[in-house]
Amino acid sequence: MTTQLATAAPRTRTRPRWRAALVVLAALALAAVLAGHRLVPNVYSAGSLLDSVAPLFGLAVPVLALAALAARSRAALLAVALPAAVWAAQFGGALLPPQGGPAELRVVSQNLYADNPDPAATVEALAADGPDLIAIQEATEGVAETAADRLRESYPYRAIKGTVGLLSKHPVTRVGSLDSETSWIRGMRAVVETPQGDVAVYVAHLRSARINETASRDRNIQALADAVRGDDASRVLVLGDLNTSAEDRAFAPLSALLRDAQADAGWGFGLTWPSALPVLRPDQVLYRGLTATDAGVRRAPGTDHRAVTASFAFPAG
Repeated sequence: MTTQLATAAPRTRTRPRWRAALVVLAALALAAVLAGHRLVPNVYSAGSLLDSVAPLFGLAVPVLALAALAARSRAALLAVALPAAVWAAQFGGALLPPQGGPAELRVVSQNLYADNPDPAATVEALAADGPDLIAIQEATEGVAETAADRLRESYPYRAIKGTVGLLSKHPVTRVGSLDSETSWIRGMRAVVETPQGDVAVYVAHLRSARINETASRDRNIQALADAVRGDDASRVLVLGDLNTSAEDRAFAPLSALLRDAQADAGWGFGLTWPSALPVLRPDQVLYRGLTATDAGVRRAPGTDHRAVTASFAFPAG
């Protein structure tokens, strides 16, 4: 007896379309958030927080691209190109190489951290590269004086007001404090007499921003902007922990008056907080009347912020 064996037809593999659909939806949602984050109401500080972290959303683009490749979907890959283009248009300039130039004035600014076990050592580390100006914030009582005494030979000039200070290689004059709506001084203005000309230098530590509590910080921003607007100095620097990123909508009063050294002369986003793995940039170097030629961040011991650095050239004439 002959037994006839039937052979089953090979099964056709169907691509899981739902995976591609999820990638497309996620890509469209990401593009919408990137394009419209400034339209999100600032309820419970959601808008400001979203503005501040928006550059990091670019990290989702390669993840979505890998998911589209795994789904073997051309449509999904095309969809991922949309948030990639929106992100590049908004933030891609930070990844372009800076032009560079001469460094006639070099500055560094550091939040020392109130619980720093040896803040003077932190300042000494900042001085190792020999910047012309060292701006410090969150200096507890006597800390700025101790640091300045240790560095007196290299930085013979100082200006200290409350919890902020400025150490300088060049003469410092006309020192005054800024109102910060607190029981202690968190801001100051001084004139630094460099060989190339006078520079008005503001050192500030604005009020902290917390969930659903940014009003005090926002008033500080406006007060600082008002001071800068009324300043008749042709060259101005603002150094400090402003407790907001340049992308935050609350930053607008300052960005309308001053340029951002990191955006003009740095590479990357210059994130500074927390120092171990920074995701925000509350620390700033802003300027007018100068030309930024370099900018960046560096780590110093004992503090929860990274320092911000910048170099400037003086315009001819």
